[in-house]
Amino acid sequence: MTAALDLSLQFGAFPGAAAHRQVLRSARVRRWVAMALVRPAEIAVRIVGSEEGQSLNRQYRDKDYATNVLTFDYAREPVVSADLVLCAPVVEREAREQGKTLEAHYAHLLVHGTLHAQGYDHETTDLEAAEMEALEVLLLGALGYANPY
Repeated sequence: MTAALDLSLQFGAFPGAAAHRQVLRSARVRRWVAMALVRPAEIAVRIVGSEEGQSLNRQYRDKDYATNVLTFDYAREPVVSADLVLCAPVVEREAREQGKTLEAHYAHLLVHGTLHAQGYDHETTDLEAAEMEALEVLLLGALGYANPY
């Protein structure tokens, strides 16, 4: 049984946004996020350009570069409440560098961000990183995608 999901999908203005909209159809994004949920959730997914991605990473993480995904988790129980912000140019570049389709890389990052929103972490201990990566591999396999690592 899948947890209830209230999903908002938003796109910022950036060059090449139309190609990302084609990959990120609402039903597809909903399927990826829902696969990683264990409880009901209210999640906003925002796809942004480099400038907005860098600005948010600088403001909230003190890192002056655009990163692939930022997770802003506001609540974990009884309902997961979070914003997932993905920087389209970074996601596109990484997919190309890693020999993945844009679709497969977005699926991975949305599963990854959704797990973060529920408290999973890969930066605290090696054990937690291994646990999170194993769960990502399992979930992506269930979605029909290859091991992202």
